[in-house]
Amino acid sequence: MKQYRIALYPGDGIGQDVTLAARRVLEQTQEKFGTFSLSFEVFPWGCDYYDDHGVVAPDDFLEKLRLFDAIYLGALGFPSRLPDHITLQPIIRIRQAFDLYACVRPAKIHAGVRSPLADPGEIDMVVVRENSEGEYVSMGGNFKVDNPHEVAIQTAVHTRHGVERILRFSFQLAQTRRQKLTMITKSNAQRFGFVLWDRVLEKLRDNYPDVTTNQLHIDAATLQFVNNPDSLDVVVASNLFGDILTDLSGAITGSLGLNPSANLNPEREHPSLFEPVHGSAPDISGRGIANPVAAILSAAMMLDWLGAQEAALAVERAVSSTLAAECGTPDIGGNLNTEEMTECIVERIKV
Repeated sequence: MKQYRIALYPGDGIGQDVTLAARRVLEQTQEKFGTFSLSFEVFPWGCDYYDDHGVVAPDDFLEKLRLFDAIYLGALGFPSRLPDHITLQPIIRIRQAFDLYACVRPAKIHAGVRSPLADPGEIDMVVVRENSEGEYVSMGGNFKVDNPHEVAIQTAVHTRHGVERILRFSFQLAQTRRQKLTMITKSNAQRFGFVLWDRVLEKLRDNYPDVTTNQLHIDAATLQFVNNPDSLDVVVASNLFGDILTDLSGAITGSLGLNPSANLNPEREHPSLFEPVHGSAPDISGRGIANPVAAILSAAMMLDWLGAQEAALAVERAVSSTLAAECGTPDIGGNLNTEEMTECIVERIKV
């Protein structure tokens, strides 16, 4: 029996609720299949930890997490308690320290869930977000702080190595799907960083003759996501553009509460991290109505990554059949709470 150590990092707000839901599902799949064993360790970092220790995570948190086979994160942030640039620092550091450069974020239309689009078609896309550099590199600074002439400089960093490896990853993913790759750029205005993306795509294109490629500027991409989303298969974007587009993909498929994600180190030199795309949703925190689907599907992505593909598929099928039966939380027009929705999915895994 394969044994896996999972670090659970529930975080803030609804992150704590949806992490419980994901754990409940993982424990049920372990019981049903009996081919793998999961051991969990919970790390109570975040705003509550800050209240007691003055930091959101201990200095050695990366060394603690390095020992695990995978990391499961609920959500981070609670702006009314701490500024986001403080609470979100651990996830940025994890992504960079563990070289989790491929952030994979699927979005699809589920039967039983209504899209706000009049005619969404059969949306089934994956946004691959470059996750280690780009616009989220902490390079820059503030000068003349709190002065009428204050200056803020924030520099995006795009390296040929970083761009090439995320494009290769995306090409290879497209080969397993509908063989279409769309790269998001802004090279008409940002003529250094995104022209590099354009040149690297042109260099790699001939290595993947079975994949059809095209490029969209970020502004045109937002139109495509709304006007013709079912034309998209694999979409690859920089750190910031990928972050923005995945929120949009959640909106057009019915709710951000449905979309999972994986932060991968494809070379498997470090533990990968799995988390729902949504944030900590302070507005509904403590009410017990958060949609657990994104968290549960993130757990399925983790199972698949660890090698438990049959269990991952069972979770995906249970989620799909639950949604098709029009069982849902308030964000998708239902009346179930988080715990009830989780149990509906668990009961379908048992079958």
